[in-house]
Amino acid sequence: MDEASKIDTSKISTSKIGTIRIKLVRSPICTPEHHKRVVKGLGLRKLNQIVVRPDTAVFRGMVKMCPHLLVVVE
Repeated sequence: MDEASKIDTSKISTSKIGTIRIKLVRSPICTPEHHKRVVKGLGLRKLNQIVVRPDTAVFRGMVKMCPHLLVVVE
């Protein structure tokens, strides 16, 4: 067994990570393909749809890629 498989992940708490609500406010039609993939990757399909995602740097970065399409709802 290698070192990575010996780590006990059951003690790692994901409850300390907060959540953010992301809203699609503009249509991704006529935007670059990369922006469409970001919106789809977040799970957004309809205008004014809100999804809840963990408040991590990954999701914050995805929102920052398309600030004209997405809004973080507080």
